Amino acid sequence: MGDKKPLRTVHVVRTERLSPSMLRVIVGGPELAEIPPLTFTDHYVKLRFGDVKRTYTIRWFDRQALEMAIDFVIHGDEGLAGPWAARAQPGDELRFVGPGGKWAPRREADAHVLVGDEAAMPAIAAALEALPAEAAVHVFLEVASAADRQTLPVTDRTEVTWVHRRDMGMAYGEALTYAVQSFDWPEGDVEAFVHGNADMIKPLRRHLFRELGVPKDRVSISGYWRTGMNEDSWQSSKAEFVAQMEAEQDGVPGSPDRPTG
Repeated sequence: MGDKKPLRTVHVVRTERLSPSMLRVIVGGPELAEIPPLTFTDHYVKLRFGDVKRTYTIRWFDRQALEMAIDFVIHGDEGLAGPWAARAQPGDELRFVGPGGKWAPRREADAHVLVGDEAAMPAIAAALEALPAEAAVHVFLEVASAADRQTLPVTDRTEVTWVHRRDMGMAYGEALTYAVQSFDWPEGDVEAFVHGNADMIKPLRRHLFRELGVPKDRVSISGYWRTGMNEDSWQSSKAEFVAQMEAEQDGVPGSPDRPTG
């Protein structure tokens, strides 16, 4: 997504602590009235911190109240957006471009498999809210520890598997990859949303497409970030990463999917 879309300015209304590692910032302002209808559950905005951009998913948008919620993973003073969110106070200014987005769950699917880490949790929660109560949903979420779990909008037909990275002594994405690979895949028309650390995307893409034979048009899969890289470094190398991965797994070079964060 380029900067052809307008740069909007909002202000912090309030913040909410969701877990030891995640903070929700609710922003508001009249410019939110200009946002077009949101039809996807992975809508994202490009936050601007000076000349630096950081991509974040919209957790929810209240058009009547003109408020928008964005969830931030906090790693102490590490990074740019997280420390800003940790210090955010009512009245603080925030600028952004967007929204973008391209995916929403199909209500007619027989089952839904939603996979992600902390970065993908807002989009997964938004997808859960969009699905009907009778939808069969299997959710796999990786967080650092049990303390980092969050309350999700689930129904009696939602199965949630939490994987605790730190408790298991594993690197980002390893425990989540194993959990999905060990899962008894549902029958019928199944769609999947698999987003998070790029290092888990490669093995899970192979598992879904080559080992299980899931149709590609039933899967949204993308690396939101990659261990050891900030967003600028990851986005500049993502196209090469995706093309190499598709060449290795499919035998032909592919086109990178849209950048997210």
